[in-house]
Amino acid sequence: MLIDTYGRVATDLRVSLTDRCNLRCTYCMPEEGLQWLAKPDLLTDDEIVRLIRIAVTQLGITEVRFTGGEPLLRPGLVGIVEQVAQLEPRPQMSLTTNGIGLKRTAAALKQAGLDRVNVSLDTLRPDVFKTLTRRDRHKDVIAGLEAASEAGLTPVKVNSVLMPGLNDDEAPDLLAWAVEHDYELRFIEQMPLDAQHGWKRDGMITAGDILASLRTRFALTAEGSDERGSAPAERWLVDGGPQRVGVIASVTRPFCSACDRTRLTADGQVRTCLFASEETDLRAALRSDSGDEEIARIWKLAMWGKKAGSGLDDPKFLQPERPMSAIGG
Repeated sequence: MLIDTYGRVATDLRVSLTDRCNLRCTYCMPEEGLQWLAKPDLLTDDEIVRLIRIAVTQLGITEVRFTGGEPLLRPGLVGIVEQVAQLEPRPQMSLTTNGIGLKRTAAALKQAGLDRVNVSLDTLRPDVFKTLTRRDRHKDVIAGLEAASEAGLTPVKVNSVLMPGLNDDEAPDLLAWAVEHDYELRFIEQMPLDAQHGWKRDGMITAGDILASLRTRFALTAEGSDERGSAPAERWLVDGGPQRVGVIASVTRPFCSACDRTRLTADGQVRTCLFASEETDLRAALRSDSGDEEIARIWKLAMWGKKAGSGLDDPKFLQPERPMSAIGG
C-alpha cells in the first residue's frame, strides 16, 4: 500500500511514457521545443511494464493513466497496454492525449485493453487552435475524438484550458458541442507548469469565471461530494443531466486532501505530486538488478514523505524545474 503520513492512499498511477510532444502549446513549452531526454535515460517498455506490475500486484494500484508528453508518440504503446491488461488484478487503464494520431490507433488501443481516453482540446476554432498550439492540426484532433468514440474508448473526456484573450469566451460553445457529441467536458485552470515560467496568477481564468460563463447558457446542478470521491474534477449536471461538465480548479480550489495519485516520469522517477520539487529514482534500482520487493520498498518510502499540499496557495510558490511534458500531466 502506498500510504503517506496524512493517511492518504495512492491507488491511481500516472505513467509518463515520453517527454516529447508534437504540439507546442503556449502554456506548456516554448515554440522551439525543449531539451528532450536522451534515449538511454528513458525507461524501456519492459521496465515500464515491470514497474506497473509491482505497483498493481504489491502496492495496491487499481488505475493506470498513460500520459506524456504525448503518449501516442511512444512506439511500444499498444504492446505496453496489452501487457498491463493481462495483470491480475487487472487495473483500469486510460490515456491522456492531444488526439493527433488517435484516429490511426484508437481501435488497436481498445483491442489491446485500453478502457478510455482523455483528449486535450482548448478551442473549436481552427485559427485559435493554431495560435495556442503553434500547429495546424485541429481537424486531426476532431477526427481522433470521433475515432475514440467509435472504438468504444468511453466515456470520452475532453480537457480544455481557457487562456485570457484567446479562448476565454468559448466555454459555453465548448460545452454545447461536447453535449451534442456525448463527450464529457472538463475545464482545467491553467497551472504553473510551462517551461518558460510565464504563468501569472493574476489574470488567469478561474473556476469561478468558467462557471459564471457556463451559467449564461446552461443550468448547472452540483454533484455531491460522495459522487466526486477523490476525483480532481468538481462536476455539475448540465440542464438536469445526464450530461455532466467538470472543472479542475487546482489553483483556486485545491483538492490535495483527497489526492490518491502517484506519478512515474518517463525516466523512471517517482513524483508524489505534479508540483513536487523532489523525485525518487526507481530507474537506478531497476538497472542494478534490485528485486521487486526492494523497488516496492523505495516506492513506499517516497510516498510516505508526500507533502500535505501542492503549495499553489502560497504566494511565494516556485514552479517545478521540469515542465509538464517531462512530468506527465
